Amino acid sequence: WMAADRLFPHMREWWLLVGLLCIPLLAVYLHIPPPQLSPALLTWRSAGAFFTFRSNNIFYRETYGAVGSSDVVILLHGFPTSSLDWYKIWEPLNQRFNRVIALDFLGFGFSDKPRPHRYSIFEQASVVEALVSHLGLTEQRVNLLSHDYGDTVALELLYRSDHNRTGHLTINSLCLSNGGIFPETHHPRFLQKLLKDSSFLSPVLTRLTNYMVFSKGLGDVFGPYTQPTDAEFFDMWTGVRFNDGNLVMDRLKNNNFWVLEQVHGIPLLHVISLPPCLSVHMIYGPLDPVNPHPQFIFLYQKLVQRSTVSVLDEHISHYPQLEDPTGFLNAYFSFINAF
Repeated sequence: WMAADRLFPHMREWWLLVGLLCIPLLAVYLHIPPPQLSPALLTWRSAGAFFTFRSNNIFYRETYGAVGSSDVVILLHGFPTSSLDWYKIWEPLNQRFNRVIALDFLGFGFSDKPRPHRYSIFEQASVVEALVSHLGLTEQRVNLLSHDYGDTVALELLYRSDHNRTGHLTINSLCLSNGGIFPETHHPRFLQKLLKDSSFLSPVLTRLTNYMVFSKGLGDVFGPYTQPTDAEFFDMWTGVRFNDGNLVMDRLKNNNFWVLEQVHGIPLLHVISLPPCLSVHMIYGPLDPVNPHPQFIFLYQKLVQRSTVSVLDEHISHYPQLEDPTGFLNAYFSFINAF
């Protein structure tokens, strides 16, 4: 270093100047305001409402559809997105069910994103129960349709129902889709691993993650021929950034499906075999890098022998309801109309 100082006497001053210039630039970057809501997001939010759960506002959307039916379906979205995940199949569901209901979990979408806060799957299940009570559906048999993170919430709700916990849902049917419900076959993406495992890096990563990083990471779990449009990617990112949601992503991801098994002391999917009259189905996009084919579906069929399964076209990946809404709906309606 001394030799370098003699050869380049101004090198240290130059690096110091660059560092001093970067500090305010980095400060500005880390406090970039969230993007404005697109017309599609404004329409989605204006069609919904809020209820209060433990002093937090929870966004939900509910529509009345099929006349002469009392069937209710509740949609549980995945990580890191929101209830907007269901927009492509909303109207067809509305034609089949009397009430179609979706919510943004706490920390997601338009719902509040408190920090500091200890997020958990158990709390998200309680949010769903509170919504059901708020809508006067406590005595109603409901159908659950879930995806990804929502699968884990659905399993907790199922456990509570089977064990007759206070305030539990009366579940008529459960349809899962591409959720990381088996530790043995779950392969989170690199950024997900960092968010979950790096307690030191996670707060930094959540601040440094931008639209380009987000869209690249999320695009990796869509099929090459079923990628979202730029507008769809941006709406997903806007939903994450709303209410500074990017700053709680690491806390949301840290509370995953393993904790259910640890607390309840039983393998997760064994819970499903308990209720004798429950109809269960899995809709699966086989190109999913997070829950790869065929290992995932082989293990699912081995452990959940009472469940039926729909495997979609080979080019469908982790977000089947967005990548192949027609195939997804056909699979779901075949299941729901069979009983």
